[in-house]
Amino acid sequence: MNSLSLAARPLGAGVTATLLCAVVASLAGCGGGADLPKDVAVATEPAAETPSPAAPTVAELEAGVAENPLKDAYFGETHVHTSYSLDAYIGGARITPDEAYRFAKGQDVTVNGQKHNIGRPLDFVAVSDHAEFIGEMYSTQVPGAKGGDNPMLNELRSLKSVDEQRAWFVKYVVSNNRGDNPSHPPFYAGPETTRSAWQDVILKAARDHYQPGRFTTIAGYEWTAAPQAGNMHRNVLFRDMNVPDVPFSALESNDEEKLWAWMAEQERKGSKLLAIPHNSNGSKGLMFEPLDNAGKPITAEYARLRSHFERLIEMMQIKGNSEVHRKFWPADEFAGFENADSVGTFSNRAFKKEYFVRWAVIKGLDYQQKLGVNPYHLGFTGGTDNHNGLPSDVAENDYIGSHGPADGTLDARRTGEIDGWIKAKESSPGTIAAVWATRNTQAAIWDAMAARESFVTSGPRIKVRFYSGADLDASPTDARALVEQGYHGGVPMGGTITGLTKTPTFTVWASKDPDGANLDRIQIIKGWVDAKGEPQDRVIDVAWSGDRKPGKDGKLPPVGNTVDVKQATYTNAIGSVELMGSWTDPTFDPKQHALYYVRVLEIPTPRWTTYDAVRNNLPLLEDVPTTIQERAWTSPIWYAPL
Repeated sequence: MNSLSLAARPLGAGVTATLLCAVVASLAGCGGGADLPKDVAVATEPAAETPSPAAPTVAELEAGVAENPLKDAYFGETHVHTSYSLDAYIGGARITPDEAYRFAKGQDVTVNGQKHNIGRPLDFVAVSDHAEFIGEMYSTQVPGAKGGDNPMLNELRSLKSVDEQRAWFVKYVVSNNRGDNPSHPPFYAGPETTRSAWQDVILKAARDHYQPGRFTTIAGYEWTAAPQAGNMHRNVLFRDMNVPDVPFSALESNDEEKLWAWMAEQERKGSKLLAIPHNSNGSKGLMFEPLDNAGKPITAEYARLRSHFERLIEMMQIKGNSEVHRKFWPADEFAGFENADSVGTFSNRAFKKEYFVRWAVIKGLDYQQKLGVNPYHLGFTGGTDNHNGLPSDVAENDYIGSHGPADGTLDARRTGEIDGWIKAKESSPGTIAAVWATRNTQAAIWDAMAARESFVTSGPRIKVRFYSGADLDASPTDARALVEQGYHGGVPMGGTITGLTKTPTFTVWASKDPDGANLDRIQIIKGWVDAKGEPQDRVIDVAWSGDRKPGKDGKLPPVGNTVDVKQATYTNAIGSVELMGSWTDPTFDPKQHALYYVRVLEIPTPRWTTYDAVRNNLPLLEDVPTTIQERAWTSPIWYAPL
């Protein structure tokens, strides 16, 4: 399938030798460096200096990166915290933004006293430290920084025990940030420290590590509003390095409408940016409530502003799966994946159906019909929320925790909790973000996100394509032809089809992670609203491995299970390397708004808790699954009548 999924091209595909020479001259030189023969005299007077060629600009390097019109899949991280997030630092994180990028590129780092490596480098990363306290963290970590000698920071730097760290976290993060009027702590040394942290540390690291065509950094941060402990967090990502002097934090306002207004102001100044909500499962209903923050019903203007800036939503992360929950979708046999039930027991976050992504994106169709604008016109992306500074550290068989000592030891992972959020054993390593983009550059990756041509996986690097159109091939057999036809005769994931007079065809293709498990099936989830505006959905198996056939109840038999839980192993004796198929909606109504998204399932594999237990000769935990079916989700395709 190389024609579909070309690897990220080396830096300088199409770049001249002169430009490449300039890039590497400081390291090794180009065409020079050989020892002189012994009989060659060395001039005693310095030769006239030849001006060194100027190093290529970012624009020049980007211009040398070839484009693939059929697009490639790029995998990365949109949600990771380093030592510049106060809660991460309190928990022992000492990985800086610079080191986080190095880890993402395949370099070793030390976490919780042990060396750790991602194994496979990423294509792109956005470091998303909490904006609220980056100035305080600059004072804490940079020698000679203003305020660095504050006795309270000396105390912070000396925290050792988990109990001490927890007390600090509650005092300066939890009680503050979850109140009605969050504010800087008493050891804040002023706005210049915030500016220094943002400009000299976070953005500098993004500039230093950007390698167009090989590795993309995305400037960003997290806006961390949590009124009354209801999660309203957003990751704000910029298209390029045209960014404001300082980020807008929840200390300026914990009202998301004020965040969007600030984002609109940045757009007027020339920035391009988007916001990604996350952890809707812990939002206590605030993420998708029917009222604005003035207590009035959502208006068309509210919906327009929200859909303009919030083009994606994080489907799942360390604190659980926000797609669906088995309690509210009992007919969906795969709704029990990483439900993270204990999230609902902290801070009165008891789950409701209205907290979950599937409900929200379908409810958006109701607003579309009533307001003419959909406030939840959301594509899907992934992230980890890792607080160890480790982007996309998602491998189940090599999981070392995500929040310092809270889950950094075997015992803590089996019996502890991630403070204020979840039992450690119910947490997940998180998800990985993916996009289909023409090349691996800041603009192309961001543009793919903005166009919602994005998908998310629970960790494996599964690739999935999804198209819809009135005249697509109903029996695709060639993956490249499926893609070409999808772009020319239909729309890809994230797109909208309108005003059809005939039933559209949906075409799908998926391939396994080359280093992972085979695929079980591809499903399409259809969503619509009934006459009362209530979300409805249906799950359809479209393509599957083996010679299974649906039963009388319409359900496809399970793929099987090769996992040996005593050894924490599995085999690819079942499942498929690649799946392809199509589906035509028999209930399609050209007058009814609808949406469709794809879910791809792997065969069963061991969960990280099983690997942990077997590796340490301990019994399996009885109250969490021993196996899981990793998966991928595409952004929806929407249908809108004219």
